[in-house]
Amino acid sequence: MNIRKSKRLLATLCVSAMSIVSTAVLAAEPLKIGLVLPMSGPFASYGKQIEHGVRLYLAQSGGVFSGRKVEILIKDDTGVAPELSRRAAQEFVVKNKVDLLGGFGLTPSAFAAAAIATEAKVPMIVMNAATSAITTKSNYIVRVSHTLPQLTAPMATWAAKNNIKKVFTLVADFGPGIDAETQFKKTFTAAGGELVGEVRTPVMNPDFAPFLQKIKDVKPEAVFLFLPPGEQTTAFMKGFIERDLAKAGIRIIATGDLTSEDMLEGMGDSALGIVNSFHYSEVHNSAENKSYVSAYYKAYPNDRPNFMSVAGFDGMQLIAKALEKTGGDSSADKFLAAAKGLSWTSPRGPISIDPQTRDIVQTIYIRKVEKISGKLQNVEFESVANFKDPGKP
Repeated sequence: MNIRKSKRLLATLCVSAMSIVSTAVLAAEPLKIGLVLPMSGPFASYGKQIEHGVRLYLAQSGGVFSGRKVEILIKDDTGVAPELSRRAAQEFVVKNKVDLLGGFGLTPSAFAAAAIATEAKVPMIVMNAATSAITTKSNYIVRVSHTLPQLTAPMATWAAKNNIKKVFTLVADFGPGIDAETQFKKTFTAAGGELVGEVRTPVMNPDFAPFLQKIKDVKPEAVFLFLPPGEQTTAFMKGFIERDLAKAGIRIIATGDLTSEDMLEGMGDSALGIVNSFHYSEVHNSAENKSYVSAYYKAYPNDRPNFMSVAGFDGMQLIAKALEKTGGDSSADKFLAAAKGLSWTSPRGPISIDPQTRDIVQTIYIRKVEKISGKLQNVEFESVANFKDPGKP
């Protein structure tokens, strides 16, 4: 062997040895995940549910992904406070040196953090925020929750096919609500339906009384509703019943945020019969979901699992599966390449990550609130499989 070939072989061996050492060092390093979540304020239930799903998956996986011990860090952004969300994301990246960002309960939070993910080249896993445009704000964003157009289009189609011809829309006046309103109009009118009124309500502390009176005066066949799940949905339903809109023959059709499992008990029997469209139900009939629900109640006996907890659970599944493909490497380019096109069976059903948009593709179910064994539940009766976000080209 001549000297030149010997040097070339030695260089190759050195590179291989360095690669092995680097991989071993990486595997020994903890995987830090910084979650930006509303843990206090009116949207605190969002943060609690997402954290529950995250920790449930961690417990089931032994807390180690591809040889790396997972460390979860949480910062409270209190809800609709984009400046706090941005600061939290920046502190995670600069001070805590996180490998991944996650959480993001509401759209303003995700929008605010997108620039941080881009500048720092840190993957960002959105676990709830649902405005369609979120994944266009950074090439480092992957979403495992849903979009409002994705939920709304099947609801509008169902309404038009089931003799609901005149609808009044009421939505919260921020990104997801505007997305829901826009998509409902587009799909419903294309199917021959008529919009007889529309209202956008404040995101914080709205007084529903004048809006409910307007709906009663217009007398639509149904009101299409999107409100952030929580205090607002309970307040709307209370007013709807007190003002006798149901007795006037006005139906409610909605995205499933309205009848989220943790809200149903507070709404009581007034929720019975509400038809809604969504991607997860506690009584979804699958082995994966039965296992998930059982494990959730064992870990958190005082809470009911909802769609946000499942998004937290699936956010961790995505991270674990991507790292399996990269051999534990969480660097942005490798992680994102691995995440694109991933598919698995969630408690909600089959899901995948669209490689072009980095958004979730999933089954959307049409459900009706019924009482099962004395408990209000969203019972699925129709479905649209492999449905992509129609809010994107």
